[in-house]
Amino acid sequence: MLTKMKYNEDGVFITKDKKFKPLHSFKEKTLETTLKFAYDMTFGKNGEHRNHRTGGTHLRKNGEIFANTFQGKLSEFAVYNTLYKDFPNLNTPDTETYGLGEWDNADFEVNNKKISVKSTKSFGNLLLLETKDWNNKGEYIPNINKGCAFYDYFILVRVNPHCEDLLKKNKILYSQNLDYNVLINILLNEKKWEYDIPGFITGEQLIYAINNNFVINKGDMLNGKTKMDAQNYYIQSGDMEDISQLKRFFNFRYID
Repeated sequence: MLTKMKYNEDGVFITKDKKFKPLHSFKEKTLETTLKFAYDMTFGKNGEHRNHRTGGTHLRKNGEIFANTFQGKLSEFAVYNTLYKDFPNLNTPDTETYGLGEWDNADFEVNNKKISVKSTKSFGNLLLLETKDWNNKGEYIPNINKGCAFYDYFILVRVNPHCEDLLKKNKILYSQNLDYNVLINILLNEKKWEYDIPGFITGEQLIYAINNNFVINKGDMLNGKTKMDAQNYYIQSGDMEDISQLKRFFNFRYID
């Protein structure tokens, strides 16, 4: 059973959380690969991500898109590092660059099951999905015509430190143009990049959340301090299944 957040006059508040407990840290090679991918998709102009969230009004600068892309791809590597021993046919994260509107059918696919990976800060406790991207069958609307709109599992990853915070600290988050070496010096000089996985949900749980109005509205103040830019469906980390249980959910069988 999923749990709703608490609303009052000051905003909407988390009611079921999980504390950040690092599983591992990223290798420097992974950081370098991810940095190059995120740079190519933004400042390098070899690929492109949209500059706004569905239903949102804030137009993101390249620095913001870079931070989101870097964080998201790192989270895919976190999932791969955590699951590849249990799922030997798990694909490695895709670091090919794509144009606007082009993307993979899923972050991972195992035994015809599609997995979507979502990323947040180390203190984050919500899986957020823009309401305008999903129908009441739990299908990702932009992919419906491709025949691959339903995701079987959603995995939430938390990363510390957070790229966006580091760029903001160095006053380059809102840059439109940036030299590659500047980012290397900032991001790779961090002593440790670490992650945890608070859990996962199933596609059926998303359908339940959609049809039972698990919604945080545009303009709502999350935990009384963060204004939401777009309307989202949400699921709290405290309601998620432990990542160690994913293999059981798959009913995975090894073939000799």
